Amino acid sequence: MAYDPQRRAGPSHERHVLLLALASGLPAVVITLILLWRGGYSGKVQWTLGLIVVSAWLITAAVLRERVVRPLQTLSNMLAALREGDYSIRARGAARDDALGLAFLESNLLGETLRTQRLGAMEASALLKTVMSEIDVAVFALDEDNRVRLANRAGERLLGQPAERLLGRTAEQVGLAAGLGGESPRTMDVAFPGGAGRWEVRRGSFRQDGRPHTLLVLADVSKTLREEELQAWQRLVRVLSHEINNSLAPIKSIAASLLALLGHAPRPPDADADLRRGLTVIGGRSEALVRFMSAYARLARLPAPHKAPVEVRAWVRRVAALETRLPIAIEGGPAVTLRADGDQLDQLLINLLRNAVDAALETNGGVRVRWARQNGAFSLMIEDDGPGLANSANLFVPFFTTKPQGSGIGLVLCRQIAEAHGGSLTLENRARGRGCIATLRLALAD
Repeated sequence: MAYDPQRRAGPSHERHVLLLALASGLPAVVITLILLWRGGYSGKVQWTLGLIVVSAWLITAAVLRERVVRPLQTLSNMLAALREGDYSIRARGAARDDALGLAFLESNLLGETLRTQRLGAMEASALLKTVMSEIDVAVFALDEDNRVRLANRAGERLLGQPAERLLGRTAEQVGLAAGLGGESPRTMDVAFPGGAGRWEVRRGSFRQDGRPHTLLVLADVSKTLREEELQAWQRLVRVLSHEINNSLAPIKSIAASLLALLGHAPRPPDADADLRRGLTVIGGRSEALVRFMSAYARLARLPAPHKAPVEVRAWVRRVAALETRLPIAIEGGPAVTLRADGDQLDQLLINLLRNAVDAALETNGGVRVRWARQNGAFSLMIEDDGPGLANSANLFVPFFTTKPQGSGIGLVLCRQIAEAHGGSLTLENRARGRGCIATLRLALAD
């Protein structure tokens, strides 16, 4: 049977208290009246004292009833106010030295706690509403019948209707049915009244009033994709520009030297040999650069290496000859033949030697190249006498550079080439003396 607070099973609590108070004083009143009537007193004295005794008995019972009932009424009024959300009522006489005062004190503390919690909930709710209305992501809440129960401002713009017209309508009616199926998160191409494009769909679940609800979030990723595409093109252009300039600089220098050689009169005996050698270097480097850049431009990334035998000594000497600003000291090493993409290794070594020469020119130092093989691995070391590395943490961060005219591409591309060949590239300050050492490590074929 359900509990009915209005239904009473017997006399009220106030009547019980009054009856108990009367019953507690009844024996004394009866005995007093019997003694008055049998004590030989005059009728006036008997009626006067009897009336006083009975009146005191009734008044005491009424006061006792009031002392018991009034605090309970105060507590019930406080609880009713708390139930209705009014936390401003406080009981007087709250103290810890008696039971009633302690009950009042706990009731006051309960009211203060509920008031603080309600204030916090209201502030959190206001913050949530503000965030929901300001974010540029469409958010919808749907009940178990897929009816819209909440829509933020972005959701209103997306569906082209105010929230008042959306609430209570089904997902099918407002065009959200496609977002309720499939995986989460996922992307889908959908046209809404407020815009068309690619949307990222995320779903979640929560319960409100004990009933399950679905939270649907739609984010427009078309703009983000366009921005990422633009950034990718910009990076590609910067990479291509960097590599072209790095290769054209030594070609330009060799061409200028050959032009000066042609202007000598009379021409030196070995002029033809120098011309032939210089033009061969220019032609070979230009052809390799064209192959490299065409593949890079086609794929918009580093092309997969086309491996072929590469003799290390000839490779190092050929690339070192391209650097004309400073003689490169080739200290050498054992005879090693790598199986790698020669064009990519040329590009890697050009960048490393260029950086080493840039550093060495600052201190009028030199650059040395040596290599070694150990435990089935090949190591190429390039040392310079420059100022060393001031910040090694960001060396391989794309577009990070310490050079005024640098682009922050060269070392990133070098490491990418090394990793594409299953190797690694490290740069660190030299343990002895100033300067930096770059180490390329590659696995040797069986």
